[in-house]
Amino acid sequence: MPVLAPPAAGAHGSCARGARLAAPRRVSRPHHLTTKARHLRGGGGGGGFSLDFGGRESSSPSSSSSSFVCASSAARVPLVLGSAAPAAAATGSDEHKPKTPPPDLPSLLLDSRIVYLGMPLVPAVTELLIAELLYLQYKDRKKDVYIYINSTGSCRADGEVVGFETEATAIFDTMNYVTTPINTVGVGVAIGQSCMLLSAGTHGKRYMLPHATAMLHQPRIAASGPRQATELQIRWKEVLAQKKAYLDILAATTGKDVDVLDKDMQRPKYMQPVDCVEYGIIDRILEPQNAPSAAAIVGEVKSGEKWDSEAGLVRKPMQ
Repeated sequence: MPVLAPPAAGAHGSCARGARLAAPRRVSRPHHLTTKARHLRGGGGGGGFSLDFGGRESSSPSSSSSSFVCASSAARVPLVLGSAAPAAAATGSDEHKPKTPPPDLPSLLLDSRIVYLGMPLVPAVTELLIAELLYLQYKDRKKDVYIYINSTGSCRADGEVVGFETEATAIFDTMNYVTTPINTVGVGVAIGQSCMLLSAGTHGKRYMLPHATAMLHQPRIAASGPRQATELQIRWKEVLAQKKAYLDILAATTGKDVDVLDKDMQRPKYMQPVDCVEYGIIDRILEPQNAPSAAAIVGEVKSGEKWDSEAGLVRKPMQ
């Protein structure tokens, strides 16, 4: 059975009711559309509906519904009858799909109140660490927070400066601002400002793994190009102020005198875990024979059933 195809829009692009359009041309209906049209009419015979592309509503005498089609001036949109199928209900394995995306590894660590510092101290890392500390305090002001440190501070491993010295002081101030106890654990390396953060944990809760390394050095600044003598003097005063703040923090966390710290940092001072205990950087080395219980250094981890429940996974009883 041939059907009517809408003509192209007129010059004015109007599809107002009653607009006069050119006579439609006849096109052949594909077999699958003919079948669907018969299905919409209820199997054929006596009644149905028709579409008037001139902008008028039209219905057959036995039809109780009507339709209105508007021709677009920009492009002709083809009409396919019965092409939109209703959404199928979730069956089979679909009902086991999570309602929300599965948690990523940082989210799992954060849920266990673990903050991992594994990069040099650049502004993006500082922003993330401060946000996590503030969030964990909001969740529970009394539960411990565990900061695992494997960072070269504000420099890369080759000594190139990649961040400001104030990145570490911003994290240090936040650690003192929050009321939650802070556990620090040195893994890998803790160099420069990261070593200061390692020593800034709550006393009695500062640890290192047996093969970790710590190192103290003087504050470093990146090359800034040609400057006037007055600008160099201003910058020099700022670097000295940052060094004094660095020494004051270390003196408070380690119990060492400022002059001793200043002398030790004239050249890079490397320390193994045993040296860090003697120097006051940490309180204990985490070894299997004398490590505290797991609950003392790692927060409570959710069970598999709890993760599945919060992720929207459905478990069917075994039959």
